[in-house]
Amino acid sequence: MQTMATSARNPRLIVLALVLCAGVLYLFLHTAVSTTFYETRDPTLQDRLGRSEKIYQSMLKNRSDMIRKFGPRAEDVVMFPPDKDPWPAYTAWDFFPPAFNCPHERERIGVLGDGGKWVCGLSRIAHKPDCIIYSFGISGGSSFEAELLSRTKHCQIYAYDPRSKGLGWDVPKSLKRSRTHFKPFQLAEYDAYGPTAETKLWTLKSLMAANGHNHIDILKIDLEGWEFKAMTEFIRPFIDAEDPLPIGQLHMEIHTWGKKFKELLTFFKDLEDAGLRPFMRESNLVYTNYNRASDQDLVEYSFLNTQGSNIFIEDPVQPNVHGQRSSR
Repeated sequence: MQTMATSARNPRLIVLALVLCAGVLYLFLHTAVSTTFYETRDPTLQDRLGRSEKIYQSMLKNRSDMIRKFGPRAEDVVMFPPDKDPWPAYTAWDFFPPAFNCPHERERIGVLGDGGKWVCGLSRIAHKPDCIIYSFGISGGSSFEAELLSRTKHCQIYAYDPRSKGLGWDVPKSLKRSRTHFKPFQLAEYDAYGPTAETKLWTLKSLMAANGHNHIDILKIDLEGWEFKAMTEFIRPFIDAEDPLPIGQLHMEIHTWGKKFKELLTFFKDLEDAGLRPFMRESNLVYTNYNRASDQDLVEYSFLNTQGSNIFIEDPVQPNVHGQRSSR
């Protein structure tokens, strides 16, 4: 009893006790914060993809709520509301945000302005020996294809455009000869490439079969409105069979000329059902500048295929020191 009383009257002991309590509290809080941080970080590629998918699913619920608010049915939603009361605060594109996070570096490939595309993880195909790229619509320039060639070692580009005579001047002649293949074909929803056809129409499935390909790492599409029918024809069989699309990334300019919201929604749902997730969106402001009286009808989207197996969602398998295969 006397010892306790003495301790209570000793200011040094009181100060020491307070310092010890503060130290214990600091260690407790620091450990709790650190533990929380390490529990929420995404150390692996699959962790990052999983977290992005959760975010995307949350966005899909918000989209449904937004349709009910401004519809309430999809066929009731106006693509681009007029500038008058009640001034609903949206455009059609606001229903389709690029809510999926690219799990790698994201950069714009090609020229600034019209022509460049946002790519996720270009480093993943920089040394890929069997890299295949398809590009539909090159009449406006080839800066995208030129940079892909210059920054990869093995990629082969298959380019198609009935309005063009080949890849542009920005692709060096040496690379044109060794790593590019061009045909003046039009991508379509059906095949019509007989000897009497003025414009040769090919489906993507038929072109891949003719080229002997079962996978495309990067698919670029700029079809001036044909993308709705051509891509729907390509992806629907994979959805029905519950098979993954044989592509890694899709870069597509979507043209909504004369389209209703329900058509755009159906198209996007097909893309999503096939496992495609948009990680970047860019309005074509060049088009908007030259067509100021029209709606914002042209938007570039970049999609990552999150189903099946491709270089952007799975780490490559390499032999280990014992000659056995192991994931990197």
